[in-house]
Amino acid sequence: MRDTMIPAAGDRADMGINRRELLAAAVATGGTVLLPAHALSQAPSRFATHRFGLNYVPSKNWYYVWNDWRPSDIARDLDGIAALGADHIRIMLVWPWFQPNPDIVSQAHLDRLDELMQLAYQRNLDVLVTVFTGWLSGYSFRPPYYQDEPFYTSTRWRTAQGTFLKDLSARLVRHDNFLGYDIGNEINDCWQTDTLADGDRWMTDILGQMNIQAPGRVHVNGVDNQPWFRETTFSPQALATRQDIVALHCWSYWTGAKDFGGPLDVPYTHLAAAMTALARAYAGDSRKPVWIEEFGACSAEMPASDVPRWLEIATLAGVQAGVSWFTWWASHDVERRFAFNDFEYDLGLLTTDNKVKPAGMAFRRLAEAHRGKAVNFPTRPLPPPPQSRTPQATWAWMLAWLKAQDLMV
Repeated sequence: MRDTMIPAAGDRADMGINRRELLAAAVATGGTVLLPAHALSQAPSRFATHRFGLNYVPSKNWYYVWNDWRPSDIARDLDGIAALGADHIRIMLVWPWFQPNPDIVSQAHLDRLDELMQLAYQRNLDVLVTVFTGWLSGYSFRPPYYQDEPFYTSTRWRTAQGTFLKDLSARLVRHDNFLGYDIGNEINDCWQTDTLADGDRWMTDILGQMNIQAPGRVHVNGVDNQPWFRETTFSPQALATRQDIVALHCWSYWTGAKDFGGPLDVPYTHLAAAMTALARAYAGDSRKPVWIEEFGACSAEMPASDVPRWLEIATLAGVQAGVSWFTWWASHDVERRFAFNDFEYDLGLLTTDNKVKPAGMAFRRLAEAHRGKAVNFPTRPLPPPPQSRTPQATWAWMLAWLKAQDLMV
């Protein structure tokens, strides 16, 4: 099957692209239309076709690039990402760099964001922007102000958040390839609350502001596994129902799949599929759209030669489970001159020299095979979610679901 590609950014305005004509052409040729986010949003359901993307980790200088800006390096990275068949990226705005004072947003950093958006547009890449990023690759980047005030209920925090979101939105809504916002990168790892109602109210309010300031985009709350497995910060019911598409971070090692088998055993390879079912059970909707916003594997947890196979099995299990969108962590490896946890260095599909790794080749094959194809949403009803939120009860639920799918003995 052939792909009908949107022309490069420089060609779009001159050609007067007509979405209806593109769709008709794809039907006539048996091809797949690769439309960016602003086009998909006009479809009956923007989540009805598969998308494949990458969490962007810059190949040079990690996310310190925001403070040492070299557009040519960014352009090379995005060329490599586009060549892998990705249609979107997810990027991190390290919050205190973009808003160094509660009343001040850095215009220099917004200018750099503008340039990245333009570079991505030229390569037909949509961009999900992660806003209140205080947690990234094992490091904490909390803004220095209001440290003693409760994050989810403080009026002063809320005012600072609103200032950042307003200035940020004024820039981003100008970009057609702005996919939407992620509230924060696993924001629950930086700021927690035991009062779930406070976390849920805050999330609902922020998502509401995002929908007002950037209407028609996709806005999510990309938490890690903790709120799905424990009573912390956000309720799973709110996470499952207050996002149009549920963003899941499915890390087999950190979620405890290693306790139930090896890296190529079903609990490890099918975690994303099982967490998809779990989220839908909390939503009370077996067809709730799901986005595996982070998933990945590296040589610190399995032989490097197994990573491409793990990627393939995990992705195909997600396709079978009716996952809409897939975003691998990460685009690029991390330079070892930086001090990180061993897990961070070789999660990329591309090396720091932008060379494609075997896992990158596997990703490209999967993207070419499934991107733009219709999502096969499940019809089988789900059991009620776990009665208690503990890792033990949640894993018992997911293992029972895997067995019901005839995936385990």
